[in-house]
Amino acid sequence: MSNQKKLSVRERRRKQQQRQRMTVLLVIVGIALVVLGIFLTPAIQQTTASVGEITPLPQRLVVSPDDNAMGDPNAPITVVEYSDFQCPACKAFFDYVEEPFVSEYVATGKVRFVYRSMGLWIGQESVDAAEAAYCAGEQGKFWEYNHILFANQTGENVGDFLMKRLIAFAGEIDGLDVEAFKSCLDSNKYVQRVDTDGTEGRQAGVRGTPSLLIYKTADNTLIQTIEGAPSMQDFRQILDDALQQVGQ
Repeated sequence: MSNQKKLSVRERRRKQQQRQRMTVLLVIVGIALVVLGIFLTPAIQQTTASVGEITPLPQRLVVSPDDNAMGDPNAPITVVEYSDFQCPACKAFFDYVEEPFVSEYVATGKVRFVYRSMGLWIGQESVDAAEAAYCAGEQGKFWEYNHILFANQTGENVGDFLMKRLIAFAGEIDGLDVEAFKSCLDSNKYVQRVDTDGTEGRQAGVRGTPSLLIYKTADNTLIQTIEGAPSMQDFRQILDDALQQVGQ
């Protein structure tokens, strides 16, 4: 074989090897891009997705609100609810018991009603929702925000209370300054308070949510603890018995 032919064969081999190397490199790059896409897609979706459907703020009675409490501070009985905005049983209490309870007992001056978060009970969304509620409370809108949270709860750790939705909820409440709300939320102002509420709940013996602690207001004596969401019929009987114990 002549030298020229040998050179031609070598050149063809060299070019073939270059094409093979380029093909392998392109395959590796393609695989890397696919893997990177798998990791980045959830973050991109969370950043760019809309806030989704929002159930409007339900119209509920709010009596003499004071931050996260409502009713007469001098009512003979105080009911403290330890709760989690992600808790299905807490939503059941909100859906079926809270409204008649507020109407019959809080609005009539018999009971003062206090809400406390259990902090990091179910998950991070529980904490974020509680902090948002306390930020709304800073503007006298705790209960309205409480109500819209429960109205939009669909499960545990399912994205109901992502930050963008928490901000969108604020926009649904008349008279709430959304920019001030966002500033409060961004500052993590109520991180410690949410944590303290949960710690105090555990110290009080709370083992599940909701837990309803019934106190004699005058001396803060614990009368009874209810674990879980009672029916209104059962709750009514318990409250009437507690009122009798304090002479009402």
